[in-house]
Amino acid sequence: MRLIRGTLLAFALLAAPLPALAADDPAVQVVQTLYGRFEAAVKDGAGSLKDRVDAVGPTVEQSFDFPAMVRLAVGAKWQTFTAEQQGAVTEAFRRNFVVTYANRLSQAARGKFEVVPKSEAQGKNRRVQTKVTTADGDDSQVDFIVNPDNRVQDVLLNGNVSEVASQRAALGEPLKTGGADGLLKFLRQRTEGMLAVKPAP
Repeated sequence: MRLIRGTLLAFALLAAPLPALAADDPAVQVVQTLYGRFEAAVKDGAGSLKDRVDAVGPTVEQSFDFPAMVRLAVGAKWQTFTAEQQGAVTEAFRRNFVVTYANRLSQAARGKFEVVPKSEAQGKNRRVQTKVTTADGDDSQVDFIVNPDNRVQDVLLNGNVSEVASQRAALGEPLKTGGADGLLKFLRQRTEGMLAVKPAP
């Protein structure tokens, strides 16, 4: 599917699903809020990347657990970073993630964002299933893994393609060759590269 592209890595189910009603389900509410902002941002068309970043950025920042995500994406080497490096990399990861998601939203302009009104248990987390349909009818299953703090900790495409695992694969080479400083440079350059691309006329 076209909505999310990245390295494909399996994400295994950790527990049998247990449904929860949406009205009593904070995990579903988190995703509904996020999708409401997404849909509003592109209901009249994609607009510019900067406009999409401004429109969805605050909601993405409130909805995702970036410190947890970047620790998982970096892996064991995270513990070798200084506190200052951890803070800088977390901020660069947050900014890159927000811009990446705003960039992807252009593909869902005038599309539909649907949330299944119940979540399922996945270990200590909750899994919220959704479907995104583009204006030309292309469907993508996108599931959100919401942690006990009601923050999104991972996103799965088609049920098993982990965003965190994809990020880990992308960050592996700059981390290996440049350590924390190389990773920080890579994240910042990737973000600025997306923002520098001029929209098609």
